[in-house]
Amino acid sequence: MRRASTSTGLVIAVLAAATFGTSGAVIKPLLEAGWSPAAAVTARALIGGLVLLPVALVMVRGKWDAVWRGRWRIVLMALIGVAGTQLVYFAALQRIPVSTAVLVEYMAPVLLVVVAWVRLRTMPKVVVLVGSVVAIAGLVLVVSPSGDVGFDPLGLAFALLAMVGCAIYYVVAARPSDGLPPVALAGFGLVIGGVVLGLVGLTGALPFTMTFGTADILGGVPWWIPLLFVAVVSTAVAYVLSITASEMLGSRLASFAGLLEVVAATVYAWLLLGENLTLLQGLGGVLILVGIGFVRSEKKADAPLEPVPVDLEPAATR
Repeated sequence: MRRASTSTGLVIAVLAAATFGTSGAVIKPLLEAGWSPAAAVTARALIGGLVLLPVALVMVRGKWDAVWRGRWRIVLMALIGVAGTQLVYFAALQRIPVSTAVLVEYMAPVLLVVVAWVRLRTMPKVVVLVGSVVAIAGLVLVVSPSGDVGFDPLGLAFALLAMVGCAIYYVVAARPSDGLPPVALAGFGLVIGGVVLGLVGLTGALPFTMTFGTADILGGVPWWIPLLFVAVVSTAVAYVLSITASEMLGSRLASFAGLLEVVAATVYAWLLLGENLTLLQGLGGVLILVGIGFVRSEKKADAPLEPVPVDLEPAATR
């Protein structure tokens, strides 16, 4: 039963990566048309959250105690999983190349392995260490980071914070639901996170601009079509799938499966935008799959990946 559940979780995780990965290729024409990244991700989060909100409210009707028990998950999902990680990632992009920022952020699975090593004071199994090395090597090939990185300590610090935020997202998403449906966690988190991003935008801390013309994709379409697609498919659906998969797989395996998002984004950019897809990038995708396979093989049929749960709620508040 456990093995079947894990297999199902991996299928859902792949679907989550496939939907998350559409965002870059679809939103890029909006950015080229004049949208700032902060404005695009704020609109994406708010619209995606509002799409999920009616479903979430129906699913928690009569179960508001589950919402109260899961309040810390919702807050952390909103402030870190949605808003905080995006903000520091954008701050990193202003100082270092995109490929470098992506590479650092997606080192989150390795961070989770190291944290488990420190907390449990037990070295991970060889298959996990090998899987980590192989998957990250694949990520390097897919991202193809620029050699002209320079040394911007603040930019790298922001990228490292994005990595921590990404890792926290998977830990929060992997917590037992305790009656809180994934669609509710995603919906409430996206709405609150979108509001926070909007408030930050109003302060002028990040460029916040929008345009309402034509987006240069599929021969030219109105601006709202790619935005709506990203909000519904790349955000609402993707977050629900990712949270569902994380609850089934645990944060470690789910985070490694999340590396497939980078592969999916590269393929979509090739299909929709005509960007180059190299043989090395294809090899990188294969290595990521091999790395996930190594990490998956560590999991015993009768034991979860996270032997020590992460406590998100102060004891005094229970």
